[in-house]
Amino acid sequence: MDSYDDRGVGGSDGRLAGPDSGAHPTVPDPRAEPDLRADPEPSPSPNPIPSPVPGTDPGPESRSGMAGLSFPYQVAAAVALAVIGLVTCAQLVMVFLHVAPSNTLTKQHGKGVDEWIYPEFEQNWKLFAPNPLQQNVAVHVRAEIAGSDGRRTTPWMSLSGEDGKAIRGNPLPSHVQQNELRRGWDFYLGSHDSKNRANGLRGTLSEQYIRRIVMLRLGEHDYGGTVERIQVRSEVRSVAAPPWSDEKISTKPSYRVLPWWNVTAADLPEGSADPKETDQ
Repeated sequence: MDSYDDRGVGGSDGRLAGPDSGAHPTVPDPRAEPDLRADPEPSPSPNPIPSPVPGTDPGPESRSGMAGLSFPYQVAAAVALAVIGLVTCAQLVMVFLHVAPSNTLTKQHGKGVDEWIYPEFEQNWKLFAPNPLQQNVAVHVRAEIAGSDGRRTTPWMSLSGEDGKAIRGNPLPSHVQQNELRRGWDFYLGSHDSKNRANGLRGTLSEQYIRRIVMLRLGEHDYGGTVERIQVRSEVRSVAAPPWSDEKISTKPSYRVLPWWNVTAADLPEGSADPKETDQ
C-alpha cells in the first residue's frame, strides 16, 4: 500500500500538513533576489472620485467659466459680451471712416461719424497722408503794461514752450495743455487770409478765442500793472533732415506777426473783470 509520503501529501515524517500538524512554514531566504515578475496590487485611493455616468449632467460644481453659471446668468453674460462686441466693432468702423480718405460713406454719413468721434476720440492724422507735418510751430505773445512807472512792453513769451514744459515728464497731461493753444491757432489760421483778414463769422470767433487764451495765460504772471494791449505771433521752424539724408532743409525761423489788440472786458477770464467794464 502506498504511503502519503510517496504521493507528496504529507510531510517528510509522514504527517499531514495542516493547522495542527505541527509543520513549520518555510522561511524565505533574505539573500534571495525578489521576484519582479509579480505586479503588486495598487493601494486603493482613500477618496475615490466617481466617474460620471454617460448621459448624465455632472452638475454645476464640476463646470468652470460660463458653463458653471445658472441659466439666467449665462443669458446676461452672453448679452453683455454681445453688446461689448458690437460697440467695439462700431468704434473701429467709425475711426476708420474718420481717418480714411473721402468716399461715398463719409460723404453721406460724415456728420454722424463726426458726432461719434468728437471730442473724445479725435484723430489728428489722416490715413495715407501724403504730406505729414514737418514743422515745429510755436505761439508767442507780448503785452503792453500800464503801471505806476508808465507804459512798458514785455519781451516775447512762448506760450507753446510753457505747454511743452507742463507736458514733458507728465505721465497724464491734460487735454488743455496738449491741444487748447495748438487747435486754437489752427482755427485762427484756417479762418483768416495771409493779411490776417477774417473770413466771415468763424474768423471773428477764432480771434476772440485766441485773445481769451492769451489773457488766461498772462493772468498767471504778475507784471506789476494792467495789460492794455497784446500782440501774438507764430514762429515756424522746419524739422531738420535726418543725418543719413542728403536733403538740405533750412531750419531758420519764419514769423507771422498779428496786429496789436486792445484788451476788453470780454477777453478777461470769468470773474476777473470789473462789472462796469463789462457793461461798457
